[in-house]
Amino acid sequence: MDAATLTYDTLRFGEIEDFPETSDPVWILGKEYNGLTEKEDILSDVTSRLWFTYRKNFPPIGGTGPTSDTGWGCMLRCGQMILGQALVCRHLGRDWTWTKGRKHKEEYVSILNAFIDKKDSYYSIHQIAQMGVGEGKPIGQWYGPNTVAQVLKKLTVFDTWSRLVVHVAMDNTVVIEEIKRLCMPWLEEACLEGAGAMNGCLEGACALAEEEMTLWRPLVLLIPLRLGLSDINDAYIEPLKQCFMLPQSLGVIGGKPNSAHYFIGFVGEELIYLDPHTTQPAVDPADDGQVPDETYHCQHPPCRMHICELDPSIAAGFFFNTEDEFDDWCMRIRRISCNRGGLPMFELVDSQPSHLVSVDALNLTPDFSDSDRLERFFDSEDEEFEILSL
Repeated sequence: MDAATLTYDTLRFGEIEDFPETSDPVWILGKEYNGLTEKEDILSDVTSRLWFTYRKNFPPIGGTGPTSDTGWGCMLRCGQMILGQALVCRHLGRDWTWTKGRKHKEEYVSILNAFIDKKDSYYSIHQIAQMGVGEGKPIGQWYGPNTVAQVLKKLTVFDTWSRLVVHVAMDNTVVIEEIKRLCMPWLEEACLEGAGAMNGCLEGACALAEEEMTLWRPLVLLIPLRLGLSDINDAYIEPLKQCFMLPQSLGVIGGKPNSAHYFIGFVGEELIYLDPHTTQPAVDPADDGQVPDETYHCQHPPCRMHICELDPSIAAGFFFNTEDEFDDWCMRIRRISCNRGGLPMFELVDSQPSHLVSVDALNLTPDFSDSDRLERFFDSEDEEFEILSL
């Protein structure tokens, strides 16, 4: 077995390969590091990411279901990690760092509590597994990147504290108009009567309910993609690397068939990732809500694997706290698309192409009882993605 792809369980922690000293730049979620002089900063950044792994001895899912997700929950845990990073950016900022034993902000504790393995946590394994049933995935079945993206989108509806918009861009297409309508719902409502002037729209926004007055609701953009048939197409390697260089990057969920990882960066031709494949005991918060958090941060060098070993089925994530951040991302994506040396992984367009139907236009409700109808617009099986090829 290649040492670069060994997991934490296999390596028993003490045998994990140290992070290399290299002249190649190291990129972690939009930040560039010097591999020779900033090794400590690299490891601090990696350790500060939320690390969700298999757990055991948690309350049965659904009351009578599994008490551990070992062997089937790795993609669900990766979904937790990419959403956890979004919540950190939302409430603490990208530059926030974790230090062992330090008393942390209330926002950090609230984020952790949202992922505790119990049924009433917003993003617990219980919530994800049970919501996945509506996507055609029985509890205990492995998920693909597209399925977990759709489930996370549904779950964020109930998180009134974070008030995130989660948009899953299907058909390899990101529609700017659609996203701005989702993140600025007041704009459409205020201008519904045809008041064309921006001043009139702003006045209308002020008349809306308080929860709708935010000029931009923070956005998590998830883009499920298939970058080849059985292997990643070489034409997408450089564009994939450039995704990790964007300041809005949340990373990528993917991995190998039936073995998911959370990719947070790259060095040279190797992807850097957090691996959920180690089983730890479930954690119970204290009576005051504090969470013993050391097992939620990987305090060991991250795993690495050659980019060519990546399964082509992935989902890339990005976070935008403001409209300016989204506009900046659009500018950067268009610049990347103009570069030679690779193919764009997805298309960025101003308005909805006539051949596409927006899933958001279906006005989804939290119970999502019309799952059969939704199958006409997206398939929960990742093998049904449109294949991107030369």
